[in-house]
Formats: sequence, C-alpha cells, structure tokens
Amino acid sequence: MAEIVTFGEIMLRMAPPGVERMRQSLPGSLQVAFAGAEANAAVSLALLGADVDFVTALPAGPLTDACLASLRGTGVGVSGVRPTDTGRFGIFFVETGANQRPTQVHYDRDYSAISLAQPGDFDWTALLHNARWLHLTGITPALSASAAAVTLEAAQAACRMGVQVSFDVNFRSRLWRWDPSRAPQQLARETLLQLLPCVSLMFGNEEDCRLLGINLPEPGGASRIDRAVQVAETLHAAYPRMTRFATTFREQISASHNNWGGMLYEADGRRVSLAPVRNGQYQPWEIRQIVDRVGSGDAFDAGILFGLTREVFDPAWTIEFATAAGCLAHSITGDWNYASRAEIEDLMQGAGTGRVVR
Repeated sequence: MAEIVTFGEIMLRMAPPGVERMRQSLPGSLQVAFAGAEANAAVSLALLGADVDFVTALPAGPLTDACLASLRGTGVGVSGVRPTDTGRFGIFFVETGANQRPTQVHYDRDYSAISLAQPGDFDWTALLHNARWLHLTGITPALSASAAAVTLEAAQAACRMGVQVSFDVNFRSRLWRWDPSRAPQQLARETLLQLLPCVSLMFGNEEDCRLLGINLPEPGGASRIDRAVQVAETLHAAYPRMTRFATTFREQISASHNNWGGMLYEADGRRVSLAPVRNGQYQPWEIRQIVDRVGSGDAFDAGILFGLTREVFDPAWTIEFATAAGCLAHSITGDWNYASRAEIEDLMQGAGTGRVVR
C-alpha cells in the first residue's frame, strides 16, 4: 500500500457553468465532475508525485467504473476501494458565487455506499501497511453513525500501527443530521472528540476549537496570527500526540475577492511558520477574481502532507508550498487542483502576475 492513505467519500459534483444559478441552467446541462474532500487531497498529492491511495466504498456500476478510471488517471491508487451491492453514489450541487453572492453547496448523499459502511468492512492492517500518514476529515463521520464508527476505527488502527493521522475538521452545517436528538454542533463535538487523541496533525481554526468545546483564552488585543498560535498550543496541551497544527487565513472581501495565507505550528520548539512571507513580513495572497474556491482547503492540506513526506522536511518551504497550492486552486474549476508542482513553486518565487508563458 501507499505512503499516504486517505479515507472518505467521493461523489458526483454538479454545477452550472460559470457563475450561473441552478434555475438559470435547468432545464439544460450541468458540468459534472468527481469530488470529495479526502479524494481531492489524494488527487492533489498524486499530481505532485506522491505515493497515495484512496479508500472508500462505492456501488458497483458504470459511475464507479468512470470514477476509478478518473482517479487512476491522476495517479491515485484505488486498490482499497470496496465495491458494494448496496448504497448509491452521492451527489452534491455547487452554485459558484460572485461578488456579494456567496457560493452555495447542496447535498444529495443520503444512503450513499460509504454512509452504509460498517466497522469491519475494511482491513485497516492491510490498507495501512507501509503507510506513513492516514488523512481523514470531519465530513465522512458526519454522514451516519456507522460512517463515524468506521472513521474512528481507521484512526485507532493507525495509532496502533504507528501511522500518523492528519485530520481536517471541515465542519459542514448542512450535514451532521444522523442523530435528530442532538443539534449538528453537539453531534459533531461528541463524535470528533473521540478522534482527537489519535491525531498528529490537525487542520482547523479557532471556530473549530470552539465547536469541539475546547476552552480558549479571551481574544483581548491578540492578532489573528497570535490567536492561531494560542489555538495550536491549547490543542497540544489537551492532546499531546497532536504535535502539528496547520490553518489557513482567509479574509473574505467578497465571493470573488479573498486574501489568503497560512500557518504551520510545531509543538517541538513552539515553531511558527507563516506564508506567504515577503521581505520578512507576512503578506497574504490577494485573489481578486476567484474562479472556484471549493477544494482549495484540500489543496492546502495536500501541500502540507507533501512537505511532511519529502526526504528532508522544511517547515518554511512546506507552508509556502501549501499556501501557494491553495492559492492556485482558486483559479481552477472543480475540486481537483490541477496545478503542477512547477507552477506552485513558480508562484512561491513570485511569478504571480498571470503573464502569458510562451
């Protein structure tokens, strides 16, 4: 099996062309692609040249055949995909926002194959053999009680085997409905807190910590960066295995204009690395014409994992690379980041004017 393994759901993504609304495009045609947070990260990693497998459950049939062919085409290993006779292929719909109108995401994924998966369906000992990292998100456990149990099973197996676990909270308010006796935030908190003792690297922010019920100091006059460091230190104190914390800094001026940066914190030496840094100062990327921001966080996650699995780990290079990868993902339609390593490294070196390359 691969050096990096990701586990989660992959779906059909359907979107009107450009920034049209659904009711403008239908009846008519929608743009269809495959997407899903954990699969997005796997594709980004594979396109960068990493050794990565994607694990999921999918219903046998032509949609799954096309999906697996698409994943293989990017270099993602799919030997861990479990075919099923029950369940369906999940779908989500995206209306890309513009200016003051936000992007809208609507889900149609009830009874998907992965939401019906049960503990014991996956042989984690075999799937994680030779792996250094298992990448999970909070989206798959939001689908059903059994999917949450399988996610926890995977994380605990990784811990037993010495495989490091990376985890992106990725709270989705339109999910987390499988226990109607609990509000989505409460259900997410009770479920995800079981995962955190297994996590070595967490992707999240201050809002995620509050979701998880983790007490933070009062803001006072602390800057956004100082607050992120406080979050990282608080998490490490509560969960000693969690020695790394990564976060993005997104300033939303409008749906079309965001400023974008990131931070990587390492508990060893309390080292803080920021990006992008120019002339010794943090200066976020100004993304003034967003094409599609869905999946940019997954591109960032992949960039961090890519840096962590290089022969020599350089935290400053890693956060610069991850932030540049996420920046370029805003320029590409669909969830998969088709930016090459060379393009990302060019942006890191300041080639961000968009001039024609001949």
